[in-house]
Amino acid sequence: MMIKETSLRRDPDLRGELAFLARGCDFVLPSRFKKRLKSFQQTQIQNKQEKKPGTPLPPAATFPSSPRPLSPVPHVNNVVNAPLSINIPRFYFPEGLPDACSNHEQTLSKIETAFMDIEDQKADIYEMGKIAKLCGCPLYWKAPMFRAAGGERTGFVSAQSFIAMWRKLLNNHHDDASKFICLLAKPSCNSLEQEDFIPLLQDVVDTHPGLTFLKDAPEFHSRYITTVIQRIFYTVNRSWSGKITSTEIRKSNFLQTLALLEEEEDINQITDYFSYEHFYVIYCKFWELDSDHDLYISQDDLSRYNDQASSNRIVERIFSGAVTRGKTVQKEGRMSYADFVWFLISEEDKRNPTSIEYWFRCMDMDGDGVLSMYELEYFYEEQCERMEAMGIEPLPFHDLLCQMLDLVKPASDGKITLRDLKRCRMAHIFYDTFFNLEKYLDHEQRDPFAVQKDVENEGPEPSDWDRFAAEEYETLVAEESAQAQFQEGSFEDYETEEPASPSEIGNKGNKSKIVTSSLSEKCGKLQSVDEE
Repeated sequence: MMIKETSLRRDPDLRGELAFLARGCDFVLPSRFKKRLKSFQQTQIQNKQEKKPGTPLPPAATFPSSPRPLSPVPHVNNVVNAPLSINIPRFYFPEGLPDACSNHEQTLSKIETAFMDIEDQKADIYEMGKIAKLCGCPLYWKAPMFRAAGGERTGFVSAQSFIAMWRKLLNNHHDDASKFICLLAKPSCNSLEQEDFIPLLQDVVDTHPGLTFLKDAPEFHSRYITTVIQRIFYTVNRSWSGKITSTEIRKSNFLQTLALLEEEEDINQITDYFSYEHFYVIYCKFWELDSDHDLYISQDDLSRYNDQASSNRIVERIFSGAVTRGKTVQKEGRMSYADFVWFLISEEDKRNPTSIEYWFRCMDMDGDGVLSMYELEYFYEEQCERMEAMGIEPLPFHDLLCQMLDLVKPASDGKITLRDLKRCRMAHIFYDTFFNLEKYLDHEQRDPFAVQKDVENEGPEPSDWDRFAAEEYETLVAEESAQAQFQEGSFEDYETEEPASPSEIGNKGNKSKIVTSSLSEKCGKLQSVDEE
């Protein structure tokens, strides 16, 4: 409905609200504006109905015959009676949601009482376990607490220094993830790097009952710690940044798994991160490939993994720096043990989200976030050559491409994204088709209904990595037991070795003897983190 300009000037209040609305002021209430506008229109209609022919015009002072400029309406802000601010409750708590019911002073009082029972009120790292439990934290937080309170410098922690540190932490950090980051991270840092985990894991190695056998093999400490750190970052650091944030800690199961160490004496039952059997499998696989035992493997060394099951083109992509950090791989063409941990887990468990990302980065040669048909054909060409060398007729690429598109069902025609591969739940078959010939042929021989059944089964079954590690560990135990029996020529020694025990394998197995003696002499300790 059109309103004459002169009519608007007769109601300065309405004109003022229109001016605010034109400037985008969000505190002009639409419902109130509509009500005022309707009332003004009704008044105008009534005035027209009451006016008759021959009726003299109102005085000029009231209804001017010609429009004249009006001065700005004073105090327009007083017209709009809308709240200037709205109280929105806080909804983002990066350091955790504060607990108003918690009594920090009572906790600090208990800690102070506990220090009174310690000689000179100075606690070492072993007595810190009792303090950690009083703080409501898992036992293996004791090493980070000890360091955060200054115990690393003096060898002990006084009551005053610990209470001051813990009071400050309670006031600024309100959930376990935030507290854990604060205890382990460097000063003024809000994320964890690989070396930050070393004190925590060294304490696990020194005190966990399932790792007591490692006291006689100190050269294995750094290698076990390296393996655990890489597994933590592989699972928790979903951003691939090399720095773990409190948000990533909250979304992972790491803190829950760390708490389980206190309850489970057999560390091999904790397959996430800490299993010694898993470490043993990874290290033995690396040792087999490291022909010159310089603690690095070359591109040719990696190509020999699993009887050259992986194609040369995918190995080249790994060494191109697509999935590795540091300059050693790209410049010198060498892979460290830390990078090998990522490769092995990704190779043997292609259903894992990190593994899907790992191989997507390798296949995405131009880095545009999409696997094009050219890139797929590039990797499949080598598969065809290898099948022809084995006397197997390969499927034409066009037919294979139709199968893969039906398998993945990408959102955009002719383009496969990382989201498509994660959604289809068939990424392991997709990847093996293009760069792992042995597994590709295994998939081709399997019943397709069995494959679909595996996909639909969402029960708490072991992961592909857990199954692989268990099978490989049993194979290594059998091989080492047979070698020990052959060398010693006695069933008596074979029976006393108890090959199923990782502690005995760590001390008596033939392969571990080689590792602990000759490898230590030639190469020294493996660095606990990748320094490159």
